Amino acid sequence: MPKDAREFDIIVYGATGYTGRLVAEYLKDKTGLKWAMAGRSQAKLEEVRDLIGAPSDTPLVVADASDPASLDAMAKRTKVVLTTVGPYQLYGNELVAACVANGTDYTDLCGEPAWMRQKIDEHNEAAKASGARIVFSAGFDSIPFDLGVLMLQKTASEQHGAPAPRVKGRVRAMQGKFSGGTAASLKATMAAAAKDRALIGYLTNPFSLAGGFEGPAQPAGNVPEYDEGLGSWATSFIMAPINTKNVHRTNALLGHPYGTDFVYDEMMLTGPGEAGKQAADFVAKTPMIGTANDPKPGEGPTKEERDTGFYDVLFVGEYPDGRRALYSVKGDRDPGYGSTSKMIAETAIALVENDGPGGVTTPGAALGAKLVDRLQAHAGLTFAVEG
Repeated sequence: MPKDAREFDIIVYGATGYTGRLVAEYLKDKTGLKWAMAGRSQAKLEEVRDLIGAPSDTPLVVADASDPASLDAMAKRTKVVLTTVGPYQLYGNELVAACVANGTDYTDLCGEPAWMRQKIDEHNEAAKASGARIVFSAGFDSIPFDLGVLMLQKTASEQHGAPAPRVKGRVRAMQGKFSGGTAASLKATMAAAAKDRALIGYLTNPFSLAGGFEGPAQPAGNVPEYDEGLGSWATSFIMAPINTKNVHRTNALLGHPYGTDFVYDEMMLTGPGEAGKQAADFVAKTPMIGTANDPKPGEGPTKEERDTGFYDVLFVGEYPDGRRALYSVKGDRDPGYGSTSKMIAETAIALVENDGPGGVTTPGAALGAKLVDRLQAHAGLTFAVEG
């Protein structure tokens, strides 16, 4: 069925989970949007619908990752499937296939690069043929970084006449917890790599999602260092392994507007002096995720914790002659839940409102500045030139 004739604009699959509920709560106030909540249990969907104060006539769709026919039926009814049901390598295979087959746009919160590479290899050409846009990583990994680099390079080209060959993504401040889904995805990825050693190459190669392109050597970003230009110590950032891959994929999909010699890394700033060095060393040596203290899937912070969270990311474009361009992306909620739920919801709405070619893609390549505009207008993100 043509997209314009479909029953729904967006179906939120996983609406009974923690993040899915936040997405549904966000969408319920969007006027003029035809949307539905989906999950395995009709009773739980009804419970969540009432809990978030959604209208009693909000459509509910029963679908299960273990029942491909139900996923196919769901994909046929909507323009976009928004899924928060991860780890995606465990629960996303049949759903991606159903969306590709039906020409249905799809977006998720995936931070699982080995699985993403497999889906690119399996479905990219078929998605181009059907018109389905498969948009991975539409949350904190990796929208602020994917779009931040996109906008930094636009600024750099306007200021200096060419994109910056070297870009640093530096997290200046962040308050909030990583989600239980992120922890579960990491554990599933490590388990998959233990069974299939070939997957390790996808995890370690910064260009593993770049469609066969192999660029210059990239900084590892995993050893504390002092950044003279920023006057601060910098240390490893846990989301860098997925974010950097998505940034390079966007560059490749757009025809390398950042250049084929583009070098990019991400780190956290911990401050100047001995205190900054000690903090950098601590972060580098202390697991932030993948421990017994990880939240479980479906668990999350209180509303107060979400509302008081935030993040501030600086992007520094550098040229060989010393010129620089500075750009920042800031979010007004905790990164793992409050801001992520708004980002993926606005990505889905942007897919509804903007046509584009099919394929397995990224938020930056599929939507670019149009998504930046939506996020600034509706989702509490700020994109700004600095310096």
